[in-house]
Amino acid sequence: MPKAKGKTRRQKFGYNVNRKRLNRNARRKAAPRIECSHIRHAWDHAKSVRQNLAEMGLAMDPNKAVPLRKRKVKAMEVDVEERPQELVRKPYVLNDLETEASLPEKKGNTLSRDLIDYVRYMVENHGEDYKAMARDEKNYYQDTPKQIRSKINVYKRFYPAEWQAFTDSLQKSKMEVE
Repeated sequence: MPKAKGKTRRQKFGYNVNRKRLNRNARRKAAPRIECSHIRHAWDHAKSVRQNLAEMGLAMDPNKAVPLRKRKVKAMEVDVEERPQELVRKPYVLNDLETEASLPEKKGNTLSRDLIDYVRYMVENHGEDYKAMARDEKNYYQDTPKQIRSKINVYKRFYPAEWQAFTDSLQKSKMEVE
């Protein structure tokens, strides 16, 4: 009897698949990744989100963390509900977050090397003549004089010390030529 072509019953229905591993991987992928390293390292996967955050001194819902207290006035008596403070077992997480937040923010934006070279070339060859810059053969993007001026101003704003040194070197080279 000839063998049937195609998949065997085992291949067709996937009996070899380790379901436990597949489910674990699916849970991992579905769980959101905690971006903050301080929180990620202090996280206990056996506890709920609310319990983990409470241990760190954080709150899941800001409205419940600092509730608006409703005051009921009864015959010159003010009833204010006091909630028991939850025990903060991992205060180092909150301290690390506070110190990280108090650090000054780094200025991460910069200009491309091509734009810096373009501005330097234009200023070296044409000085302040923006119309001549617009007609220059290295003006590949066919910038108008106003666009070129704005690029130069952006360079001045991003690198004021370099711009000053660059203009000083241009002045020295002009003095030497004359």
